[in-house]
Amino acid sequence: MSSSSTNIATPPPEDAWIDTYKKLLPHWKSLALAHQSSIPISISRVNQFDAARLDIEMSAMLKEQLVKVFSLMKPGMLFHYEPELDAFLEFLIWRFSIWVDKPTPGNALMNLRYRDERAMEARAKVRTGLEGPGLTVAQKFWYCVATVGGQYIWSRLQSFSAFRRWGDSEQRPLARRAWILIQRIEGIYKAASFANLLIFLYTGRYRNLIERALRARLVYGTPNMNRAVSFEYMNRQLVWNEFSEMLLLLLPLLNSSTFKNIFFPFSKDKSSSSTEDDTTCPICQASPTTPFLALPCQHRYCYYCLRTRCAAAASFRCSRCSEPVIAMQRHGVVDHKVPSQ
Repeated sequence: MSSSSTNIATPPPEDAWIDTYKKLLPHWKSLALAHQSSIPISISRVNQFDAARLDIEMSAMLKEQLVKVFSLMKPGMLFHYEPELDAFLEFLIWRFSIWVDKPTPGNALMNLRYRDERAMEARAKVRTGLEGPGLTVAQKFWYCVATVGGQYIWSRLQSFSAFRRWGDSEQRPLARRAWILIQRIEGIYKAASFANLLIFLYTGRYRNLIERALRARLVYGTPNMNRAVSFEYMNRQLVWNEFSEMLLLLLPLLNSSTFKNIFFPFSKDKSSSSTEDDTTCPICQASPTTPFLALPCQHRYCYYCLRTRCAAAASFRCSRCSEPVIAMQRHGVVDHKVPSQ
């Protein structure tokens, strides 16, 4: 009886399971959070590009206002200090936005802010786009060094090398090598920026190389916020900017005579062309020193005016009657025709 009684285990106390549950509950929660998948954050790529564009426009507006202050001073004085002026304005924007944990003007309009992505990777408990601390002091400092100091040094180096003609100095091999090195560094940077752009379009993270190097990611500042800039306004500005750039590209390729011949082919009465005053050249409005006639309309031009117009436009038309000029003849000389081309 004694041996059998010793093999029977004493029952645990009634509150033992409660104590065990309390001890194991934190471990269960940690395991559940470790295996819990975080909601993927998708930040609009258009908003990030718009924020960068708005920051550039803000810097240009500040520069325009600052230049007006020195408008009464010596002309061209600010031209020599333009890199310093740009660096000063970029520093002001950085000092009163990123350094004090505030978004830049463009980021504020697009409801974006910078977040330290390294801290978020350590936590791995992201549920929305609002968690996570801002940039550290070191990240802010290196951001200023790269955006303000780096751009200023590179701009000054390029202007100095171009002014000293390092690329043309055959007598100084060291300057030539420095010029080649600068060009290679610029090419590598542009290639890396293009690769980063492709990665950004695919992932939506890090617009430029500086943000990728610092692991500074743009996320939404608040969950719900109306856009400060409407889509209609942005689309209108985009269309107008593209249209103006197209005009700036096409207008130098066209001349006024082409438009005049296209839109006003019947603006003058051809029957009265023979009675018009032919004492002046219709191009330079001066008396021709070497008069030539445009054939077949017989209107008188300066030789150089008519020759240059015919060489510039294969289908040049007379400025007086809009007739195609197929040949030119010296005034007062019979049967001495010169082809217009």
